[in-house]
Amino acid sequence: MAEEMSDAQGANEEVVAPIGHVRVIYLGPVAPHWEIQSDFGDPVAIDAFKDRVNARLVLLPPHDPQFRRNRERVVRDAERENFLLEWDLGFEEVEPAAS
Repeated sequence: MAEEMSDAQGANEEVVAPIGHVRVIYLGPVAPHWEIQSDFGDPVAIDAFKDRVNARLVLLPPHDPQFRRNRERVVRDAERENFLLEWDLGFEEVEPAAS
């Protein structure tokens, strides 16, 4: 029953194309740590998003414990804005094993 319900919900959800693209690039251990680029989208909306990302990440390198929390906030913000978000941290990220 629950499976049928989730199938019905999935069928009702529309797949909406992203309205913009943002790439967050880690530049290294010396500040500024981050560069934010965009390939497409409304420049005003992208610039506002860039400002929010910079505010969250300005002094945080990827190994800082606060980075994980702020990264999740950036991801949720991109989902709300319907941006395609890409991260380039300069190294392969290892997904945590599911327990």
